[in-house]
Amino acid sequence: MKKITLAACTLLLTLMLGGCSVSVDGSNYESVAPDFDIKAFFNGNVKAWGIVQNRSGEVVQRFMVDINGRIENGVLILDESFTYGVGDGVKSRVWRITQTGENTFEGEAGDILGTATGTSHGNAFNFRYQMDLPVDDTTYEVSFDDWFWAFDDRTMMNRSYIRKLGLVMAEVTIFMQRQG
Repeated sequence: MKKITLAACTLLLTLMLGGCSVSVDGSNYESVAPDFDIKAFFNGNVKAWGIVQNRSGEVVQRFMVDINGRIENGVLILDESFTYGVGDGVKSRVWRITQTGENTFEGEAGDILGTATGTSHGNAFNFRYQMDLPVDDTTYEVSFDDWFWAFDDRTMMNRSYIRKLGLVMAEVTIFMQRQG
């Protein structure tokens, strides 16, 4: 009887934790148009509008980002400036993104732990990285699973899943538009 109860509890816990996870399969976007070219999209000025929602779906941050992108010696540099309407957060970030293969990239920024890895999937682009994320008076080491989807050559949507111990703790939704 104890073994059956333990097995039932384990199955229930597995199903509950699986429901808290999000998994995007990049291969679903390989043949979807238009292709998303991260270097072409961000080479210039980009305006972004976004929100962060906690696990309950409550908007805990609303922000705008001005992104000044440029390519120097083959490296894509994104100089980001943030302003907040709700909540508070990082004021600026500078990404340095290098193409390492036909569809692969690596990126670094001052507040990112280690190196971010990126993969292009036709219409989509996936960026994964670790970060010490400040929340109130403490900091949490979290993983970002960052997905970008092109609408056209000027408009893009970004969805980030922020995980702690494998569970999605918050989600970020951002719309971006090339300027000029």
